[in-house]
Amino acid sequence: MMDFLTPVTWADALAVKADRPEAVPVAGGTDVMVELNFHRRRPAALLDLTRVPELAAWGRDGDVLRVGAGVSYTRLIEELGGLLPGLAAASRTVGSPQIRNRGTLGGNLGSASPAGDGHPPLLAAGAVVELASVRGTREVPVADFFTGPKRSVLAPDELIAAVLVAPADGPEQFAKIGTRNAMVIAVSSFALALHPGRRSVGTGIGSAAPTPRRAPEAEEFAAAHLPWDGPGPLDPDLARRFGELVSAAAAPIDDVRGTAAYRRHSLSVLARRTLTWAWEELCE
Repeated sequence: MMDFLTPVTWADALAVKADRPEAVPVAGGTDVMVELNFHRRRPAALLDLTRVPELAAWGRDGDVLRVGAGVSYTRLIEELGGLLPGLAAASRTVGSPQIRNRGTLGGNLGSASPAGDGHPPLLAAGAVVELASVRGTREVPVADFFTGPKRSVLAPDELIAAVLVAPADGPEQFAKIGTRNAMVIAVSSFALALHPGRRSVGTGIGSAAPTPRRAPEAEEFAAAHLPWDGPGPLDPDLARRFGELVSAAAAPIDDVRGTAAYRRHSLSVLARRTLTWAWEELCE
C-alpha cells in the first residue's frame, strides 16, 4: 500500500517531509508517474505538492527572480520568456504540450537527470536553488546542486522551494540534439548566456557528463576574446575554438542514445552555433 499525502500549505508540506522523509514529492508527476507505471519505483508514500500555492508563484526578489518550484514549463514560456529567454527556449523543447503544462521546474531539478532540459540554462545564468526544511532554508548554486546521475545535495527532509535567477542582461540561447524534434531526451544539449555589461559568458552542458556542468575554460576564453568594444561579425576561428573547449569540458559515455564521440562532436557544433546566434542578436 502507498500513502498519498496532500498538504495544503508550505509549512504543512515541510512538516510532512520531516515526519516522512521517504515520501517522494509529486508536482507534475511527469517523471515520478513514469517510474511508477513501469514498476521502476514503489515508494512508501507520495507527497502531493500541487495544492501548495507558494510553489506556483514567481516574482522579483531584489535583483533576482524567485521562481517557485511548481511553476510549469508552459508558464516559463508564456510568463517568463522575456525575462529568462534561455530557460524558456529549453522549456519549449520539453515533451508535448500536455507534458509542458504539467511538468515543473522543481521537478526537473529534483530528478537531477544529466539530460534535464532546464539544467543547462540555469547553469549558464548562474542560478541558485532554494532548499527548505523545518530546520530552515539554504541556497545552493545550481552548479553545486548535482552530485551524480539522478543525485543531488537535497537532504531527505528537504524540498525544493524555488530557483533564484537574475533576469537576462544579454542574449541567451539553448540547443539540443535528439533523434527527433519533439518529445525527445537530449543526446546532448548546450545553453549559453552573454553578459555584455560585465563582459562575461555563461555556459551549461547537458546529457554529456554524470551531471549537468559548466565549461569554465570556454567561458574564460570567450570572455577574453569576444570584441565587446566594437560588436561586429564573429570570428569563425573564435567560435570554433569555443566549441572545442566546450567539447573538452564534457565527460560523455556511450549509451543507447548516442556514442561519447558523437556527443563531443555535437557539443562543439551546438556551442559554435549558439555563440554565433547570441553574438548576432547582440549586434542587431
